[in-house]
Amino acid sequence: MCLACKITFYSSTRKVIKGSYEVTFVPCFAGTKETAFIYAVTSAGLVHSVTRSCSAGNMTECSCDMNLRHGGSASEGWHWGGCSDDIHYGMSFSRKFLDVPIKNITGKSGSGLAAMNLHNNEAGRQAVAKLMSVDCRCHGVSGSCAVKTCWKTMSAFEKIGQFLKDKYENSIQISDRLKKKLRRKEKSQRKIPIGKEDLLYVNKSPNYCVEDQKLGIPGTQGRECNRTSEGPNGCNLLCCGRGYNTHVVRHVERCECKFVWCCYVRCRRCETMTDVHTCK
Repeated sequence: MCLACKITFYSSTRKVIKGSYEVTFVPCFAGTKETAFIYAVTSAGLVHSVTRSCSAGNMTECSCDMNLRHGGSASEGWHWGGCSDDIHYGMSFSRKFLDVPIKNITGKSGSGLAAMNLHNNEAGRQAVAKLMSVDCRCHGVSGSCAVKTCWKTMSAFEKIGQFLKDKYENSIQISDRLKKKLRRKEKSQRKIPIGKEDLLYVNKSPNYCVEDQKLGIPGTQGRECNRTSEGPNGCNLLCCGRGYNTHVVRHVERCECKFVWCCYVRCRRCETMTDVHTCK
């Protein structure tokens, strides 16, 4: 996977990883690693959003997880209570909303590409389920925590996004020939099972470093970058090894404004010079 593809892709998914469900799409192509991530994170986002709405009482079809209203461990001094997130309803809703259209178009999961997309959808849902945690509140005299009330809750979507990003980094290329089940492309690795949480792809990603108008790829030439950053916005990565240009930009703005009686505002005119770096 080329560096520019990762950089462009990471910048497009930054909102997702930080907790929003909005995805700013870059040109993605069927069967690539980027498409796998988008399927997974969209599915996970839908589960997360619907489940949160259920717990908040914003939906009439669902509420808290009623299966966790009773029980616990008396010997350990805790019991289920509160409002556990009903992830089962969220996952069911996600399957109906995202999977059924794919199956209707292809006839169950007829093609290899459709089966792969369904798998990546499920990988997103499994990520939400895997990262569920248990929160507890103490009860007792003077905060002794003699008894605890516990409930299950989903992790912040930032954590789920990071988990899926790691899966994206280690996604598995599969054969484009569908037999009874999805198989790894490398014959020497086919005995290694494919996990439910793994992201799968068929086609290698195109080169995002160079502009390609036919594919809708803008390239990275002229992109503003951060000279001191080691992250995705750093010049070393974003410019794909081509180097960068530095030019000075003059900013003029009003500053040190004061109210003068009566009745106007008097400001100074301040100038600042800033170095701006853009990819060659």
